[in-house]
Amino acid sequence: MDLRALLREIPDVPKPGILFFDITPLLGDGVAFRKAIDTFAERFADKGATKVVCAEARGFIFGAALAYKLGIGFVPVRKPGKLPWKTASVTYDLEYGTDTLCMHEDALLHGEKVLVIDDVLATGGTLTGMLQLMKNFEAEIVGIGILVELCFLNGRDKLNGLPLDSIIQIS
Repeated sequence: MDLRALLREIPDVPKPGILFFDITPLLGDGVAFRKAIDTFAERFADKGATKVVCAEARGFIFGAALAYKLGIGFVPVRKPGKLPWKTASVTYDLEYGTDTLCMHEDALLHGEKVLVIDDVLATGGTLTGMLQLMKNFEAEIVGIGILVELCFLNGRDKLNGLPLDSIIQIS
């Protein structure tokens, strides 16, 4: 099944000159969505992860389904003020500013093996922020899964050799 064919390309979103890759048609196709989750599960089943860590909001879609399929825990990473308990946070650089991500302080045990899952890897800002947050817990990143990797933006280069597996690559 060609999952790439189910991505909708929308020019000039969120600003002129940007081509936005919309995953909504893929999500709306039950067979394709199952194929994406099954592909992640096959690629990460033997990694020994005990948690899947994902940033809001679209990362939650894939991460929660994958955690369920693997029978492991799910950890939401959110924007400030969205989590009701004590949080660890990290502020990181984006192409045009900064952003902050938060996670409950008790969401991971120190040294826990985690999978980091997200929908799209572009310049790598959000993913880099998540990885910085994982350092607070001395988490062992056993895999990074991305549905769509925009290879031409070189986000993978910011991962310092961490294992990244993308299902769809766009050059």
